Amino acid sequence: MKINDILSDIHALEIELLNFERKYGIRSETFYAAHIEGEEPEDDAWVLDFGEWASVYRTWLSRQAEYRNEVQRIRQSTPSLAGLIKVSNEQSISDAGRL
Repeated sequence: MKINDILSDIHALEIELLNFERKYGIRSETFYAAHIEGEEPEDDAWVLDFGEWASVYRTWLSRQAEYRNEVQRIRQSTPSLAGLIKVSNEQSISDAGRL
């Protein structure tokens, strides 16, 4: 997966997380820590949301790790920030040419 694709996924997931955070009034990391410790929703109406929220958060964590790994891979051959930006822009141009 290219860095731009990973970043797009992260942004989309963050929008979903923000919606849950606004609805329940807590940050996702606070929710997730309680969720993985086995804390159950107090309200039956929250069950589906909590399952989805946990899934979105796990995917977000995974994409964050993928992003860090891809940045590290690119920086092995292009150690500067400018080089990283150039590679990212080249991938964007390449993807746009395929459309």
